[in-house]
Amino acid sequence: MYRALKYRAPKSGALRYMALIGDADCTSMGLLVQFFSMMPTLEFVSDSRLAKVKLALVSLEGLHWELARDLVAPQSLFDEMMAQARQSAAGASRPANGEASMAMPNAASGAKVVERRTHAVRDMLRNGSYKPAGRAKPSSEYLLAAALEGDFPQVNPFVNAVNLASLKYLYPMSIFDADKAGGALVCRLGAAGESYVFNSSGQTIDLEDLLCVCAKEPVRDLDVSAMGPAELGIPIVNPVRDSMATKLFEGAHNAIVIIYAPSGTEGADLEHAAADIAAWCGPACESTDIRIFDTEAKKAERKII
Repeated sequence: MYRALKYRAPKSGALRYMALIGDADCTSMGLLVQFFSMMPTLEFVSDSRLAKVKLALVSLEGLHWELARDLVAPQSLFDEMMAQARQSAAGASRPANGEASMAMPNAASGAKVVERRTHAVRDMLRNGSYKPAGRAKPSSEYLLAAALEGDFPQVNPFVNAVNLASLKYLYPMSIFDADKAGGALVCRLGAAGESYVFNSSGQTIDLEDLLCVCAKEPVRDLDVSAMGPAELGIPIVNPVRDSMATKLFEGAHNAIVIIYAPSGTEGADLEHAAADIAAWCGPACESTDIRIFDTEAKKAERKII
């Protein structure tokens, strides 16, 4: 079963942090935790294939868009992450300041670490008919390629911050409008026939066997072909492309970030990634909250306590 290891009460601009752990048997999942009426919940379906997945859920509450323009993902951070990407592609053994950093794995160890993490993330997503390659590759790979080509996407401050964190850690990440999705989320694999529109041109992505986070009680109708039972929710985001129905646009009040990481050693930077997002976005939020969902209980206890 899962339990909270660490928690700090919220206050304006403060960070709420808790880690949720369980045993390695995914059939024991079925987590539904709610500490505050405004806090989203996340549960996993009973599926052994999810045992190779670790998730972080970062809640960003009370978004201040005017502050975000100056304080979230500033040009200095953008320049730093672009330099790190170029350095990793060149196979540099150390960051520019000469100090290795566990929180910057791709900068610290160069191209070999990039390759190792890329393979681990692809293995995390490889299930049934889903093959994470080509246009179906994880979004983190797309962002790295875009950075090296000088064409890194700029959307809005909060989305930019998440994209930069994804580039830094090479984990795919999603950010969506929490008020559109509702507070009850489910993690599962997509069912046969499920799909959703992922861009303004109306293009769709086939979700069969793809890791998805779903909305159980969306507060608006979602243009999604959901084939599973209602209790399994409507797919809204995944590690490849997110649904247009819940994308985060300027003016939104609350957001949720999902970070997808492989279990084992290549998932060791999940907490660092979540903490960076909270730190980068926090100055323009009323509060932030981090929760880590990890089935490797003993490892999580050693790392967090």
